[in-house]
Amino acid sequence: MLLETINSPRDLRKLDIEQLGRLATEIRQLIVERVYQNGGHLGSNLGVVELTLAIHRVFDSPDDIILWDTGHQAYVHKILTGRRDDFETLRQEGGLSGYPNRGESPHDWVENSHASTILSYAHGLSTAQDVVGGRKRRIVAVIGDGSMTGGMAFEGLNNLGHSGRDCIIILNDNGRSYAPTASRLGESLARLRVNPVYRRQQARFERMLQDMPLLGEYVERGFEGAKAAIREMFEPPAFFEYLGVRYTGPFDGHDIPGLERALTNASQVDGPIVVHVLTQKGRGYAPAENDPIKALHDTSEAKPGSFTAAFTEAMIKEAEERPEVVAITAAMPDSTGLLPFSERFPDRFFDVGIAEQHAVTSAGGMAMGGLRPVVAIYSTFLSRAFDQLNLDVGLHRQPVVFCIDRAGITGDDGPSHHGVLDMVLLTKIPGMTMFAPSSYQELGVMLHDALDLTDGPVAIRWPKTPARSVTSQEVGSGLHARRVRQGDDVCLVGVGNMLVAAEQAAERLAPKGISTTVWDPRVIKPLDPEMLLDAARHRLVVTIEDGLRDGGVGSGVVDALASIAPAGGPRIRVLGIPSAYLPHGKVESILQRLGLDADGIVSEVTSCLQSGVATD
Repeated sequence: MLLETINSPRDLRKLDIEQLGRLATEIRQLIVERVYQNGGHLGSNLGVVELTLAIHRVFDSPDDIILWDTGHQAYVHKILTGRRDDFETLRQEGGLSGYPNRGESPHDWVENSHASTILSYAHGLSTAQDVVGGRKRRIVAVIGDGSMTGGMAFEGLNNLGHSGRDCIIILNDNGRSYAPTASRLGESLARLRVNPVYRRQQARFERMLQDMPLLGEYVERGFEGAKAAIREMFEPPAFFEYLGVRYTGPFDGHDIPGLERALTNASQVDGPIVVHVLTQKGRGYAPAENDPIKALHDTSEAKPGSFTAAFTEAMIKEAEERPEVVAITAAMPDSTGLLPFSERFPDRFFDVGIAEQHAVTSAGGMAMGGLRPVVAIYSTFLSRAFDQLNLDVGLHRQPVVFCIDRAGITGDDGPSHHGVLDMVLLTKIPGMTMFAPSSYQELGVMLHDALDLTDGPVAIRWPKTPARSVTSQEVGSGLHARRVRQGDDVCLVGVGNMLVAAEQAAERLAPKGISTTVWDPRVIKPLDPEMLLDAARHRLVVTIEDGLRDGGVGSGVVDALASIAPAGGPRIRVLGIPSAYLPHGKVESILQRLGLDADGIVSEVTSCLQSGVATD
């Protein structure tokens, strides 16, 4: 295979156009095989094969700085930068990350899995080069696949234009994000405007006009007006150029020679420039090309029996009974389970793009206007909008319901996607009510109860792992906790998905002569006083949560029990996730390593009882 001869980007420069076409086909085959084997992002990477080849033939990575936004479209980049043989370990524990990773390769600059940030990185790097001085490296920022729907991208773009510093911005327009109007004439004009010969002739003509007495000024104004009129008629650069950023394009993102010419010309332009490239998401793989929703963006879906599926079912049920219910998502209608809702209630569904801050504040405005907005979002992405949640919704006590998917350890996507901050952050918002379901059936009950609450925001958080199904006798209600098992020695409080591990631990402690109470708190803010009073009668209380240990639910239990039994109360042990960036791996493996499984709980309980450990 031709791919086996590519060990670094420099090897690409030996290939002719026919060989590059063969190489593109081999790369696509490898990506399809590995993504179906290991999971990951498919459509976006199939769409950038030729673009990535062109980038690495024109620029000299890692001497030139190549930045990716979003990072999930960097699989081809990984394959071409010495990681081809390791690509079979993609997203596997101890293997390659699904995103650029500074620890993997000098070709990777940022682990950019949260979208719309790369232009800010580019601005910072270009600023540092100017201030520090010395050899200047070309900075190439690839942005697209929805990233231009995020406000931070425009903030970075604005500052790049204001600074005038060099940066080549490649706008990968795959039809799923920013798509300005294009035409053949516009494309021809755009190519002309960055052609070095054209730019030299234009500069010469402008100098000549300036030297002409009297008439020169008027002719120059007319010349500039004519150029502006043509831009407005046939090209979309006006927006960029008003910000001080040149624009060229659009170009065919699958035409390698054309891309190389465009990128070479752009690299000779002083200041920031946008190179607009049109690509086809899922290119070269029929199932992806024929997927009208997301071009097989990834291989995940809301599986039957998952918490996400429970949310889908509950949302439709509630919306049928409550006409004021609306749903909001930030570019993830499929992954959060809202596609069926959007089909059933298209006028009550709002996808705001990768704009979490806007989604939250907009939801606050909808609530002020009498609607009952439900914001469906991943835990890791909600933290981007904490300020808006705190001050735009919480401060105004607006009844917005936040349905937080992928909470806790998420597994293969790594440190940027683990949803470990939501309980620490949201439980600190005054007036916030927060639920954590332990079963499929609990989620539906909690959404119903959340919509009955009107004095402040409500959050419901659930994990990526499957949801167990229970009987109606095993489902709670309202703001009450549910006692699952009664004992005398130890009280285990299993938050949400951790309830299963707590129950299993109780079963294993029984043969050891340790009588155990198990509580499903259900509501982690406010904590149920009945549960706290019952916990206070035990020798030892152990809380288990799949969020950060410091400042999480367990900390709230410690504070509450201290006020109930200030002296002579139970010993308390808080089990949770340490304040560390956890690498990717299977959920079960990570939880086991952290002691957040039945074996870990049993070990902690027996150790505490034997040693008489003080409150922790």
